[in-house]
Amino acid sequence: MIYADNAATTKMSETAINTMISVMNENYGNPSSLYRFGQQAKEVLEKAREEVAAVINAQPREITFTSGGSEADNQAILSAAALGKKNGKTHIISSAFEHHAVLHTLKKLEKDGFEVTLLDVHENGIIRPEEVAAAIREDTCLVTIMYANNEIGTIQPITEIGKICHEHNVLFHTDAVQAVGHLPIDVNAQNIDILSASAHKFHGPKGTGFLYVKKGIRLTNLIEGGAQERGKRAGTENVPGIAAMAAALNEATASMDENAAKLSAKRDRLISGLREIPHSALNGDENNRLPGNVNFCFEGIEGEALLLLLDQKGIQASSGSACTSGALDPSHVLLAIGRVHDVAHGSLRLSIGEDITDEDIEQIIRSVKEVVEYLRGFSPIWRDLVSGKKEFIL
Repeated sequence: MIYADNAATTKMSETAINTMISVMNENYGNPSSLYRFGQQAKEVLEKAREEVAAVINAQPREITFTSGGSEADNQAILSAAALGKKNGKTHIISSAFEHHAVLHTLKKLEKDGFEVTLLDVHENGIIRPEEVAAAIREDTCLVTIMYANNEIGTIQPITEIGKICHEHNVLFHTDAVQAVGHLPIDVNAQNIDILSASAHKFHGPKGTGFLYVKKGIRLTNLIEGGAQERGKRAGTENVPGIAAMAAALNEATASMDENAAKLSAKRDRLISGLREIPHSALNGDENNRLPGNVNFCFEGIEGEALLLLLDQKGIQASSGSACTSGALDPSHVLLAIGRVHDVAHGSLRLSIGEDITDEDIEQIIRSVKEVVEYLRGFSPIWRDLVSGKKEFIL
């Protein structure tokens, strides 16, 4: 079995698992309690906060623990919007290929009177900083641009965008769910005001994430109740999950450069092998992308059939975001970079992890070639393309 869907979720590391089990066994107290077991759990919680903050060069008090990236995105955007509205600013800038946790929150705000500008992404899957600058208005309260795209893996010019936002006194949020643990991040050097992250993208547990909020920015509560997380996220903290997240993040960042170099080499071999398939195309910039991400379109086939047949060959992959994998519509990300519907339907995302071997890469290449050829063999769309009734796009 070859697992190539790490953008959807990663396998928990042994370090994270062992940390989680240890905390569940030994530090099971409620961290809000004053007795010894409670305070021991509190110590574990605050140690994890310090470790997470150190990885992104933040202060511990700037870290709020959440249930994951979606909650963090929601709280980040709604908080910035509330601050903006208080100051008479109700314009938000984002991009057309953000995660739905961002896009759906922005839709909600539009119903509340906010105006949203979604920037074009362009064919290479990268947002242009000058277009961010051009879109900023006097009533702009927030720019929210993802750090790295969850489908096509392209890395955005975060530092430049953040600098532009600060020059215009606009808050800058980045959904860094795909980047944290895989790319070096410094929230101060990169002009980031708010950042979202999720543990299960870097070998930590599902249901755990964090939100970085620069000191001085007031959060709006999504969950009311107790005074946990400085009163900004009610509910007893998931201490075992949070400790495991910190352990996984420390482990990932300790070997980040080495892992990135190895993964990039395997990614590039995968790209070159899949390019040998006629009428195929890589989605997104070839070099400025996550080390483990490969996303292709193959003309004349349906992505769902491709995934099912690859699964039969022991290869686990996806056609896009795991959050919308049950949808029949083509990826909004691929449409945003200019792929037409017929081509976007034939997409394949392969997101490889550190444990993949050179032999696995070659097996993926062989299998995709075989399945694409097989599917095209009885595709009426492919027959029309070959016969000239329709023109090839790729």
